[in-house]
Amino acid sequence: MRIPSMLLLLSAVLAVPALAQVDLAKSSVTATAKQLGVPIEGKFKKISAVINFNPAQLAQSNAKVDIAVNSYDMGAPEYNHEVLGKDWFNAAQFPTASFVSGAITAAGPNKYNVAGKFTLKGKSADVVIPVTTKMDGAAQVFDGALTIKRTQFNVGDGEWKDTSVVADDVVIRFHVVATPAK
Repeated sequence: MRIPSMLLLLSAVLAVPALAQVDLAKSSVTATAKQLGVPIEGKFKKISAVINFNPAQLAQSNAKVDIAVNSYDMGAPEYNHEVLGKDWFNAAQFPTASFVSGAITAAGPNKYNVAGKFTLKGKSADVVIPVTTKMDGAAQVFDGALTIKRTQFNVGDGEWKDTSVVADDVVIRFHVVATPAK
């Protein structure tokens, strides 16, 4: 076998099938803030995503993630009610947070920087998310974290705008398991 043929074969073996379906049972998105210095975390129970990723063709790769804001669960009904209200997520008016990728660039072995637009509570910002990938059988796993300033997105209005009680930094972590589309 000639070298160019071997490279083509290797590229075909290493390439992840382009369009992937997200395994929602194995995927998660959480948001962690600090209240009076103590971490508080909640999990978004409903997400959807379309991922088209091939490490050999990053220019054609892309992702879109939608998060059902009203699925945020802090583990207690009274906290959930408060955080979904107008001062925090205002889930009735802004039911979805989203991320739409733009450019994806390599940042090392199985590491990528995914630039795109993050939208929450009607406000959008350009962000870059460091993402690591690994294979788990036929599934591709994407892990990453994005730190945002909650006040940039008007999350925590009114009496909650003061960042001395609830810190401005919020870390959104994700673990997305994607399988080849059928």
